[in-house]
Amino acid sequence: MSRSLKKGVYIGDKLLEKVKKAKASGSFSQIIKTWSRSSVVSPEMVGLTFGVHNGHAHTSVSVIESMVGHRLGEFAPTRVFRKHSKKGLKASVSEGRV
Repeated sequence: MSRSLKKGVYIGDKLLEKVKKAKASGSFSQIIKTWSRSSVVSPEMVGLTFGVHNGHAHTSVSVIESMVGHRLGEFAPTRVFRKHSKKGLKASVSEGRV
C-alpha cells in the first residue's frame, strides 16, 4: 500500500538536513551516512553519495537521476547470495561419494 498523496513522500528529517548542508558546502564527494532506508530519493539528492546501512555495514550508493522516487534501501541489499549448489552434488554428498 502506498503513502497518501496529500502527505507527500517520506524523507527523514535528519537526512534532509544533511543533504541541505552538503549541497550548501558543495562537497559532493563526502559520504552521507544514513540508517533511513525508507527515505525516498528526491531530486535534491542527485549527485550525492550516501552510506546506506544494510544491517551490517554502510553500502555506498551514488544517486543518479533514474533513482528519484525509489527508496534508499532498494540500493543496499541486506542479504548476500552465495551460490546455488551444483546439480547432483547434494545427492552425492548425502550418499557419501564425495
